[in-house]
This record gives sequence, structure tokens and C-alpha cells, in this order.
Amino acid sequence: MLVLELPRLTWVACGAIYELMTALTVWFDGDCPLCRREIALMGRLDRRRAIRFVDLATGEGSCPIDRADLLTRFHAREDGVLLSGAAAFAAMWRAIPVLRPLGLLARNRSVLTLLEWLYIRFLRVRPSFQALARRLDHARGGACRPSP
Repeated sequence: MLVLELPRLTWVACGAIYELMTALTVWFDGDCPLCRREIALMGRLDRRRAIRFVDLATGEGSCPIDRADLLTRFHAREDGVLLSGAAAFAAMWRAIPVLRPLGLLARNRSVLTLLEWLYIRFLRVRPSFQALARRLDHARGGACRPSP
């Protein structure tokens, strides 16, 4: 069997990058130490480089909606559809082979509803986790910005 691996084809128009192959785009807050840690982990797990991570803190890349709205919840674009919250996480998991079963399970409406309920609860305590991550960064001598 012959398997060809083609490079991702891109072109630039009006400052936006358009990808010709189906891909997943994930927007994240690079100023958030908790977010940086999570995206660094996802980047290490994404060995196929199927996910395009866009750091909103750099000001680079295009935003499909208002930047402030992107920062309030986790967002991803899968097959041209903008997703947020648990649905965006599930899309990211589907793109990573080791997490794909969890992402596929989240296609079940009941499972996704439960995950969204949990995500909303997490958003309430997220500032505490962010503060803890900042303290850990500070204790280690500064925040590093791992690239995904």
C-alpha cells in the first residue's frame, strides 16, 4: 500500500491564513499560565500537527469573532464550524489520536451536555486555578511561554 503524506497547503490573503486541508483551529489566551500549560500539553500530544493553535495574546492570526468573546470561553473551528466550550474541547480531542475516543464520545448529545455543564462550573473556579499557575510560574523564576 502506498501512503503519501502531503504538506499542509496554505496561502495568505488579507493577512488571514486559509488552509486547503481540513484542519482544526484553536484559539487560546497566551497570557494565561493555565491556558499555556494546557495548550503546551495538547501540542505535545498532537504529533500529526493537525491543530493550528492561535495565541490571542500575540495579536497575530485572524479572529472569527470579537477577541474579548474568544477570551471568555474556549473556541475552536472544526470543518468551518465555530465551536465553544465543551464542544470545542471535544473537537480538539478528536484531532489527537490518544484523546479521539473521548472526543467521539462527546458527539453524543447527553455526554456533551454533561461536559458543558462541567465546563461552566470550571469557568467559575478558573480564576483561582490561574492564580495558582501564576504563583507556580513566579516560584520557578518567571513565566515561560512554551510554543504548542
